[in-house]
Amino acid sequence: MLQTINPHAAAIDVGSEKLHVAVVNQAVQVFDTFTESLQALRDYLLGAGVTTVAMEATGVYWLPVYEVLEAAGLEVCVVNGAHVKSLPGRKSDMQDGQWLAELHSHGLLRSGFVPPQAIRRLRDYQRLRQDHIRMGSAHIQHMQKALDRMNLKIHEVLSDLTGVSGVRLIQAILKGVRSRQLLLELCDVQIVRRKRAAMLKALEGNWQPEHLFALRQAYEGWEFYQAQIAACDGEIAAVLEQLAAAAPPPPAADGGATPKRLQHNAPQIADLHRLLLRVTGGQDLGALPALSDYSVLQLLSEVGTDMSRWPTAKHFTAWLGLAPSSRCSGKRHRREKRFRNPAGQIFCVVARSLARSKHLALGGFYRRLRAMHGAQVANIATARKVAVLFYHTLRYGLAYVEQGLERYQDLYRQQCLRRLERNARQFGLTLAPVAYANP
Repeated sequence: MLQTINPHAAAIDVGSEKLHVAVVNQAVQVFDTFTESLQALRDYLLGAGVTTVAMEATGVYWLPVYEVLEAAGLEVCVVNGAHVKSLPGRKSDMQDGQWLAELHSHGLLRSGFVPPQAIRRLRDYQRLRQDHIRMGSAHIQHMQKALDRMNLKIHEVLSDLTGVSGVRLIQAILKGVRSRQLLLELCDVQIVRRKRAAMLKALEGNWQPEHLFALRQAYEGWEFYQAQIAACDGEIAAVLEQLAAAAPPPPAADGGATPKRLQHNAPQIADLHRLLLRVTGGQDLGALPALSDYSVLQLLSEVGTDMSRWPTAKHFTAWLGLAPSSRCSGKRHRREKRFRNPAGQIFCVVARSLARSKHLALGGFYRRLRAMHGAQVANIATARKVAVLFYHTLRYGLAYVEQGLERYQDLYRQQCLRRLERNARQFGLTLAPVAYANP
């Protein structure tokens, strides 16, 4: 018999309409998913003396239940459904709840990571903002299609159709301006100076009414989502202010690194760098390679600031899905593909920018692995290194100092020489430098 670790345990099989609640050594109870029923569920568990509850992370249906039970002071264990498999031939919602309660009472379930309420609120705003960006990008493609149908190659000459010059041109076209010279004067001075001939050719096309209508619809849709993104920025700024007010005052700043320039789709939040410094207790995560204030905001909305939830950096990178996994059974060893969660995907996105870096050590690491194993392996390995730096900075206050590409290449050369010398000694040989004369 297994030892009972949690005698006051319960489990909930979460569905969209019904909740099957199983308390150890009691009959299964069924509740609706309405708010009134959730409050009745809370009272039932408290009346039964339950102190810890297990449930599977089923879609978004578990979130209202989790919030009600968390507010009641119950310990909620959210488990991965793939890790809890029912016995063969016994599959029903009621039996799933009983099986979860049995496992939880014996302490066999391990809870996944659920950030605090304030971080969850920040994550919801940030994910909603990302949805608006994706939906707005579809309207940018519609604008490009409408311009192509009119054979206006504006987006072929301009690097960004939604930049200052591109927006001015589209607004003027929709207002009825057809003169190429007048349209050209709306562009930035640098574009007029360097791309004058190409832009004049791009502004000549067929002004067909159906495609102008499609262009207007796409532009209005893009403008709508820009307003939605700005509204999300306001809510994100309010949450950051609350988190900064609750955080202890950071130590006196010593100047630090200059914040990186924000690129497209970055939030328009005043003093974003200062707010992030307050939230992280004075740890400048933007000083790490490839991380800007925007990417730091995205990561904090997914993982929060408490890195003690992961005992080591290896636990953190494994949770992100950036560490290799393996299965061992007897003499059989096989690798298992890890699922990269949203935070792991963000690290992979920021690591791609290191491929173009000219002076960063991690850029040399990325390019070396890419030459040997391909871009995907190099991207994941580099993302893992950035994640380890992120973990150590938040948990231990690591002050990152960039060593530079030349330093990295010199260390790698010394490592290769040591390896060659070791291999030569195994065969009773020695290495001798040879000077080659230039032809």
